[in-house]
Amino acid sequence: MKSGAQAEQTAARFLQQQGLRLIQANYRCRYGEIDLILKDGDTLVFAEVRMRSRSDFGGAAASIDARKQAKLVHTAQHYLSNLPLIPPCRFDAILLTTPEGESGIEWVKNAFEL
Repeated sequence: MKSGAQAEQTAARFLQQQGLRLIQANYRCRYGEIDLILKDGDTLVFAEVRMRSRSDFGGAAASIDARKQAKLVHTAQHYLSNLPLIPPCRFDAILLTTPEGESGIEWVKNAFEL
């Protein structure tokens, strides 16, 4: 299994253990891809999973730059355009240093705005 896919599965399990409900993994459209879409109560959560074993160049969090955020926003807007009602939404980042998350998982809620 590729380490990216394994990291996404680890993140999905972690978020489900925190009480979120997985709606869809790997949502793709012409604008890009969202790793995980979940429900946290009434809130729709678009989660970006990032794994960086080294902290050079800022680590996992720094890899979600303005360009990547714009792609995620466009992709989320595409997803939302197919819903009858738009719920409250947020973007979270799940940061891992290993695919299995054994050295810890950092969950950044509201990592950036829609």
